[in-house]
Amino acid sequence: MNLDPLIGATPSWMGGGDDADGMVVSSRVRLARNLAGYPFPGRIEAEQQRQVIEQVLSAARGSASLGAATYYPMGPLGHSERRLLVERHLISPALAEDDGGGVLFNGDESLSVMINEEDHLRLQAIHPGTRGREAWAAVSSFDDELLGVLSCAHDPDLGFLTACPTNTGTGLRISVLIHLPALVLTEEMERVLQGLGQLSFAVRGVYGEGSNAAGNLFQVSNQATLGADEGGIVDSLIAVTSRLIECERDAQEALMEEARAQVEDKVWRAWALLGSARVLSSQELMSLLSAVRLGRTLGLVGGVSSSFLNHLMIATQPSHLRAEAGTDLEAEERDMRRADLVRRRMAGAEKP
Repeated sequence: MNLDPLIGATPSWMGGGDDADGMVVSSRVRLARNLAGYPFPGRIEAEQQRQVIEQVLSAARGSASLGAATYYPMGPLGHSERRLLVERHLISPALAEDDGGGVLFNGDESLSVMINEEDHLRLQAIHPGTRGREAWAAVSSFDDELLGVLSCAHDPDLGFLTACPTNTGTGLRISVLIHLPALVLTEEMERVLQGLGQLSFAVRGVYGEGSNAAGNLFQVSNQATLGADEGGIVDSLIAVTSRLIECERDAQEALMEEARAQVEDKVWRAWALLGSARVLSSQELMSLLSAVRLGRTLGLVGGVSSSFLNHLMIATQPSHLRAEAGTDLEAEERDMRRADLVRRRMAGAEKP
């Protein structure tokens, strides 16, 4: 299948709006739902999977939210094409491993639904920066449209039934992708992680469960869904995000007071390397982007936008590089191509 239209497009969540001076990349809301009368995806048969897809597509295409959406079934997609969808946060790594599912999404990639992942439906809205309430409003509206057509598994006492008990109830997961480099550099991150765990919030890497916190980017989300109020869950995550921003600002102030020269050196070395390196691994690039992002938050770097940094982060992922090249790339070729793309983009950026 042809995924070329995605390569040149910029998802709206990369736009950099309301990002707390570059600290919050995006806010995402997911709802887990299952159709009544069908086994959960872990026990479903191929014909039943097909029926679920047909029902969901029919309901979605009759909705105002995703009436003109694009649909990609997993079956015809190769490994790199599936990974490209993961890199754009349109599907999870788990769905990328399953031939019986698919993803439906709108033009700016702000609203989507994964079909036959861990649950029959995973509705998702992803918005830039701290716009968690806007993301919740979008996914809630779409959920209402679907529930008006589809019969979903629901218990009067427990709420919505899901494959994993931790999602039962509201089925709601809200998360933020937040940049916390100063907390890492001041060795305060472990204390923060422990505190978040005690408050029933999970902390994962850029691509969710099982992924690493590359470039000091952390995905923070709620864990409790049963017996909780949806609005309360959203408010709690927003409050935690505000507190994390305060903690990061405090850590940044401490860094600048105690090691200003070293911080400035780190930022400007990263800027110079991004504009001149001939070989860049994905891990090194994320580290360099993190330093520049920190410089922007501190006001040291003023000529580069969050949107620019967000787009570089995605465009240099392995499957995006492979798609741009139009052929498979060995690891060394990929690192050279990544460096070349970054140099070209940096040359077009306004020098701070």
